[in-house]
Amino acid sequence: MSTPSTATTTPPSSGLEASMAARRTPEQLKASRALLWRELLTSLWAPLVILGVAFIPYIILIEFVPAAAAWAQPLMQDLALAMLIFFVGLIVWRTVFPKKQKLRHLRHEARELVSELERIHQRLPGKISAEVSAKLTEQAMLVEAASLAGDAALLEKETKTLDTLATQLLGAFRKQGAWDFVSGFAKALAVAVVIRVFIIEPYRIPSGSMLPTLELGDQVFINKFIYGVRLPFTNYVPFVIVRPPARGDVIVFNNPVQQDVDFIKRVVGIPGDKVELIDGQVFINGEAQPRTLEKEDLIVYNRHENMPWYPEHLRLYQENLGGKVHAVLQEGLHARTDREGPYIVPPGNVFVMGDNRENSLDSRYGLGSGRGVAFVPYGNIKGKAMVVWMALGYGGWFSGLFDGTGLRTDRLFEPVR
Repeated sequence: MSTPSTATTTPPSSGLEASMAARRTPEQLKASRALLWRELLTSLWAPLVILGVAFIPYIILIEFVPAAAAWAQPLMQDLALAMLIFFVGLIVWRTVFPKKQKLRHLRHEARELVSELERIHQRLPGKISAEVSAKLTEQAMLVEAASLAGDAALLEKETKTLDTLATQLLGAFRKQGAWDFVSGFAKALAVAVVIRVFIIEPYRIPSGSMLPTLELGDQVFINKFIYGVRLPFTNYVPFVIVRPPARGDVIVFNNPVQQDVDFIKRVVGIPGDKVELIDGQVFINGEAQPRTLEKEDLIVYNRHENMPWYPEHLRLYQENLGGKVHAVLQEGLHARTDREGPYIVPPGNVFVMGDNRENSLDSRYGLGSGRGVAFVPYGNIKGKAMVVWMALGYGGWFSGLFDGTGLRTDRLFEPVR
């Protein structure tokens, strides 16, 4: 009767990370955590992550407490400027100190290798003997010690030794690591698709039809779930999540007349409403929606495709649409058309108009088709516009280099009202 091998009688390892954690002294643990945080905060991703973490509560705040934008928007703009300076500083630091950058790269490679070995341990519980795990743990601790010491040459040597040892002891298992990479990438892609399809999506303002609320070149985020989840590749919303579209909402929708084209307009009429315009003033179900003249000569800048920017002199009004106050524009003292409508909004549809009332292909004009009134079915609505996250419009930074188009920092994080 043969004697059982050591690999069979020794209990299997619980994991590389667990074995390493058991060997660390309190001082090593503290130093390891401090190094990890230092590496994270000096990553080029750090400014973007910090800004993104602050942006999430910001959009929730301005959505539910609109008045908070008066102080929250300047804070977000200041934070964005600080993160830009931080990002540029990191690039300069890496350029001036290339040895530090090399050490950072080596530490990244070492962490990736240790993470790979940990995944193998977790994927194959009980199949890796404690002796093999102990050898890998011992060498991994040497790698960690070199990393904490900041010795680039030693770290490179110990990492190569660990890589060679892992190939010798786990060669067959390491070949399966490619699937880990593919599955990890697939999971990340799936998360990104879910976020874009069901939660939030960017949209670029393509025209001046929503001036002055949204300017040409503004990039906005739209809330994809507030009205209900729109099933991909369909125009069907099985159920409402928060609420249906309301008067005054600015929505992005797939044009039901011009397929594969997205429009952004303001909801003026909801199902059952009778909408009329008399000398530019909106009437809903026979009731005038109040509007007040704010400025007789407002200059806004517009452009058409491949054409230069040009100024427009328009009258600025503040319109109260069902309790939602927003800006609208009109060319002269009187509207071009004395009377428009009435338009009766059918069930499951909304009536939309642009805030630049006399320069908008909206429901009054067949949503660009020119064939009478056109409504927007609920199923065509992609979401509600929330906030401007980027603005590449007239003026701003570097506009002299790009035919008048520049980064409009004054419009960053502007709530869409």
